[in-house]
Amino acid sequence: MKGQKMLSTDFADWRRLGWLCLCAIALIVAPAVADDDNRAGYVLAPKAFRAAMGKVMPSVVTIETFGGIVARPKKGGRGQIRGISKPGEGPTTGVIVSPDGYIITSTYNFIRKPAIITVILDDGSQHVARLLGRDDTRKICLLKIDGVKDLPVPPAAPVDSLRVGQWSVSVGVGYGGDDPAMSVGIISARNRIFGKAVQTDANTSPANYGGPLIDIEGRVIGICVPLSPRSGQTAAGVEWYDSGIGFAVPLDGADRLIDQMKKGKVIVPGRIGVMPKAVKGGGVGINKVVENSPGAKAGIKANDVIIAVNGEKILDLMQLRSKLGRYVAGDTIKLTIKRGDKEMEVEVTLSKGTDVPAPKRPTPPGKKIPVPKKK
Repeated sequence: MKGQKMLSTDFADWRRLGWLCLCAIALIVAPAVADDDNRAGYVLAPKAFRAAMGKVMPSVVTIETFGGIVARPKKGGRGQIRGISKPGEGPTTGVIVSPDGYIITSTYNFIRKPAIITVILDDGSQHVARLLGRDDTRKICLLKIDGVKDLPVPPAAPVDSLRVGQWSVSVGVGYGGDDPAMSVGIISARNRIFGKAVQTDANTSPANYGGPLIDIEGRVIGICVPLSPRSGQTAAGVEWYDSGIGFAVPLDGADRLIDQMKKGKVIVPGRIGVMPKAVKGGGVGINKVVENSPGAKAGIKANDVIIAVNGEKILDLMQLRSKLGRYVAGDTIKLTIKRGDKEMEVEVTLSKGTDVPAPKRPTPPGKKIPVPKKK
């Protein structure tokens, strides 16, 4: 009995020692395996990015513009913004969206209304293009080249499949030379700029504005555009160049926009035509309604309070602007209005240019207003 007990004890000790040895071996081998995986990743990742770019390149074009409005540089300036060419200077990038010659690009090179537009296809052939319509809310426009057929059209990445953190690659051919430019990053946010754009940390610049932002499979996530979180800027977006913030308008779901631009439509922000004011208890108060504006035609009155847009509650002016930013002139929305103790729903068809101008600041005491001299 005693011998059997000792044998059992020795066996247990040997088993523990065996497990310790296996753990030690695992600790030694695992880092080596991890290093091998890391090295394989470093080798394979660039190949995957180049393969993805290779899939989309037949659909990527170089766009050159000539003539148009000449912008005078400031005294002592050289016509550049922080080292970046002014809008309309230098070639840029576009993406074929139909086999018969429709091309989508950014509005960056068309601010000066160039007289001549040329497009160079992937096979090196050069074509004269026409500017059809544009979307000023997304900074994209549509070109058309004639006498072509069976042009390659890239697949669009489904918007619903996009995830924050997934790989994204910006592609551009606006730097000149035979090789395209590529920058790799991730999707850092979705539904930016009032839900109109995807945010990426892949570099975007005037050279690849209008070019594709693609996923690892070579599908087009969106069109790189000079959008900015701050609005009202002629060259919006350039202040974010090389800052880790870039934007792309999703190609999936852009058919409606493309159809409107084919007809020569200029898509602009939609306005209600009211002057807002702060109120207690949530919502946005109406201080004034512009005569014959969409708001006036819908029956909105001064002192009404907007509490919802298309059923989504509004807490303050910032939220109202965010909701309205999704829509453009011509869109019809439903506003829930509170008038006194009553709530009502009204339909408003947004239009352009009906914002109430901000009130003029009074002249400070003691400051004279200059009077123009008579000739």
